[in-house]
Parts: sequence; structure tokens; C-alpha cells
Amino acid sequence: MNKRINIMATIKDGVALALLNYLSLVLTTVLYIVTLWVPYINVGTTIAMCSLPAEMAKGNVINPLFIFDGKYRSNMGEFFILYALMTGAILVGLFFMVIPGIVISIAWTYALVLFVDKNMSALDSLRESNRLTYGNKWRIFAAQFLVAFCLQISVAVVQALFNIGDASWLDAIGTIIVVALVIFTIPALIGVDASIYKQLTTGNFVGEDPDQAAQPADEAPKA
Repeated sequence: MNKRINIMATIKDGVALALLNYLSLVLTTVLYIVTLWVPYINVGTTIAMCSLPAEMAKGNVINPLFIFDGKYRSNMGEFFILYALMTGAILVGLFFMVIPGIVISIAWTYALVLFVDKNMSALDSLRESNRLTYGNKWRIFAAQFLVAFCLQISVAVVQALFNIGDASWLDAIGTIIVVALVIFTIPALIGVDASIYKQLTTGNFVGEDPDQAAQPADEAPKA
């Protein structure tokens, strides 16, 4: 029987991981956006960004400059194959009344992470991601969705509060708050991904009932 992800515990753990690397994640994201237009370099930085959940899951403190490490460009051919396989299959799934495409996209959420972290081939990454997420797809979706949804609600509330009247200074304050919310939410989303990846790959699930977790070990094999 597959273990189940605890959605709220995962969000809490993800935010904690994000706070541990908050400044590093912000700087990494800024460096990635600034250099995204640079040919060849942008391939390596994109592959490096895929490894963020894995590095955070290990408890490592991120060095923003790691995205420029040349090792990430060494397997760009396999990365393009993996990305093409994922994109093509998801598009076909979306053609079949949308739902299959969504399910496939969740099943393969961690294929790119596994590709970089475990040095797997394109097909092995897809298979392993599908295996790891089996039985937890809607929980993975719910954890990620709740973080993004909270951002949307917070932005809507801020805009409603600071767009009253024609005071430009109120609009400026509201814009600053919205930008701050977005800057916080991006690391939080990466942190949630890191928490889920850690749980799925190690089998140690946060918020798990200790008695339930210990039950299989207490059962003696039947004759």
C-alpha cells in the first residue's frame, strides 16, 4: 500500500525549506531571468534550475552561481529528448478531453528533477516519476494549487484595498506588496516541490502517524 502525502504538512515543510534558502532562491531566480536570453548558457541554467528541488530536499544551502556550472550543459541532448517526449505526450493527452494531459503532467512532475539528480535516461526518468507519484497525484496537485491559490487571493485582496480612489501613492504601495507576495511565493512553490520530492524518494513522509508508520514493522510474517 502506497503512503499518502499529507497536504498541509507538506506545505508547511515546503515553506520551511524555502525559508532556509529564501535569499538564495530569489537571487538564483533573478540570475536565471537575467541570463535567459544568452544562447547556450541558457540551456545549462535551465537544466540547473530543474535540480533545485533535489538540492533543497538534501538540506543543501543553494549557491546562486551553481546554475552556471558547465556540467549541466554536458547532457543537453538527452534533456531536449526528455522535454520533447514530455511536451508531446502531454499535448496528446490534452487533446483527449484535457484530463489525461493533466494526469500525465502530474505523473511526470519530477521527471526533470530525477534526470538531473539521479543521472537517469529520459525514459527512465519518466518511468520513475510515474512510479513515485502513483497514488499521490491529486495530493501533489492540491499542495501546489493551494500555495498558488493563496497567492491569487492575497493579490486580489491587496488590489481591492489599495485601488480605492485615485490616489497614486496607494497604487504604488499595493504594487510593492503584490511584488513582495510573488517574490515570496516562487520560493514557496519550489520548497513544496522539494518537500514532495524528498518524501517520494526517501519514503519518509512528513505528518505521518508514527503508530501507522511503525505498524508494518511490528507485524510478524505469517506462516
